[in-house]
Amino acid sequence: MKHLPLFFDLTDRTVVVVGQGAAADRRASLARSAGALVRRLDAVGPGDLEGVTAAFVATDDAERDRLAVEAIRLARVPVNVADRPALSDFIMPAIIDRDEVVVAVSTAGASPTLATMLRGQIEALLPERIGALARLAGSFRAQVNGLIGDPAARRAFWQRLIAGPAGRLAMAGDDSAARRAILADLDVARRRKKPVGVAHIVGAGPGDPDLLTLRAAQLLQEADAILHDDLVPAAILNRARRDAALVCVGKRKGRAGWAQRDIEAEMIRRVRGGETVVRLKAGDPFVFGRGGEEIEALRTAGLPVSVVPGITAALGVAASVGIPLTHRRFASAVTFVSGHAAEGAPAPAWPALAAQGHTIAIYMGATEAASVRDRLLGAGASPSMPVAIVENGTRPDERVTVGRLSDLARLAVSHNSRGEAGPSLIIVGEVAAFASIQEQPLAQVS
Repeated sequence: MKHLPLFFDLTDRTVVVVGQGAAADRRASLARSAGALVRRLDAVGPGDLEGVTAAFVATDDAERDRLAVEAIRLARVPVNVADRPALSDFIMPAIIDRDEVVVAVSTAGASPTLATMLRGQIEALLPERIGALARLAGSFRAQVNGLIGDPAARRAFWQRLIAGPAGRLAMAGDDSAARRAILADLDVARRRKKPVGVAHIVGAGPGDPDLLTLRAAQLLQEADAILHDDLVPAAILNRARRDAALVCVGKRKGRAGWAQRDIEAEMIRRVRGGETVVRLKAGDPFVFGRGGEEIEALRTAGLPVSVVPGITAALGVAASVGIPLTHRRFASAVTFVSGHAAEGAPAPAWPALAAQGHTIAIYMGATEAASVRDRLLGAGASPSMPVAIVENGTRPDERVTVGRLSDLARLAVSHNSRGEAGPSLIIVGEVAAFASIQEQPLAQVS
């Protein structure tokens, strides 16, 4: 580590800024924002550095910078020189300012542009009101420290506060409700009762970890336990907190897995035990994800639960292979259909789905390709209707085949014949011919 990162309290302390222009103005503004008393100079003279805590030099002239630094160092005042790290005692990082929360990024002066780019990425991850949450926590710090003596229990309390209802309310701008939630948690701690946890039903998207929502990425870092689908790839699970419990509760056709009622019972058990639980689902929790059943079970049990949407497979996969689900010339409607209807569920209206100008995205349909073909043909769809099968969409091993509806069962064979075939989506409609990778030339698809 070339520089030791420090956060310096400059409140009511004098800071000198030598020079004029944009660089000097920025440094003066930053120092004032930290509470410093800023003194602007064109050059350093006798007595200018008395009582000064730090100095910035930004004259935009190498010789003037050097002379200013010599005078400042004689007075034993730490100095920063704009764009001249070799002359500086300390450097200015790229700063993310969220009131009470400040993040500084430095490349030791090697590449300010890289530091700025990293700052932008970190800013995108930090909730806008994270500073309000820090300020709220600070207002209860003495009370919590006095009430909860055990360090591990105190740390667990703060983790629950930040990740739980109080934290969400504070970041949503409802400070009054957040304070009430904290007081309720403190009352539980005072009575030495184990507090209840919280469940988050989270969409993992179609597979590419960069397509996680910001909220999903944050919750993966906050969770005590992550109950995940079998189809959630390792690249996404690797974004989880290192000490989080990872529990695979997936169900795949032809393979024994967790029953839905057992998954719900496990979520309820862990939340009642005080854990922050993420139920991580491929795609979106409310699109063929049974998220509705799980939120119903948790609410019936009287437990707190939130839902974080994800990019559903049809949207992510279609974008990845260049298929527009709607197109002004070819498709004005799109329908998501499950290839495996639950017992007692209404059957899809195949005649309506087979209509011209309609795109159909069929989930979990590769093994039912022959049935899908026969139902669409029987409902009046053209045998030459373009179709695409996308396996492992958005992932590095993405695989696409394109052809005609009449050949759908044959096209699906290669996706079904491999032992560990990935999740597949079938897209039926004129827009399927836009797929960027195909098994046969588009010219053959009439």
